[in-house]
Amino acid sequence: MRRGLLGLAGWLALAFAAAAIGGIASANAGDFYAQLVRPAWAPPGWLFAPVWTLLYLTMGVAAWLVWREAGFRGARAALTLFVIQLAANALWTWLFFAWRLGGLAFAEVLLLWVLILATVVAFWRVRPLAGALMLPYLGWVSFACALTWATWRLNPGLLG
Repeated sequence: MRRGLLGLAGWLALAFAAAAIGGIASANAGDFYAQLVRPAWAPPGWLFAPVWTLLYLTMGVAAWLVWREAGFRGARAALTLFVIQLAANALWTWLFFAWRLGGLAFAEVLLLWVLILATVVAFWRVRPLAGALMLPYLGWVSFACALTWATWRLNPGLLG
């Protein structure tokens, strides 16, 4: 049981480390987000933190379930995909908020979406519940793809 709890803590720590890396890039995101022309359907800035907190929590639990079911050796491909998509997730925040590269952020969020889908499939094969826990994340990033595109196109002067 102790190993299981340590494993859960480790996967959650990894997920929230990615959140922290992205968080550094978005330290002043509120001010920048307020300056942007956004589509009418864009959510308010305050909504992002609670949504992402819940998503990182479910991502960490999903990875832990896969690890618990098959171990790292038995689920190496699935867990490697998970780590790669976490890195891509953190990179998007830097591209969009810190470096203000809207076109590159859009291309990268599309890549992130593909990586998440691949992770969902790989997790589902090991433990269906783990794959299901990743679906809200896939849905949110689907929305983020559209939002990134629309915001980039509406702000050619602020997002290169």
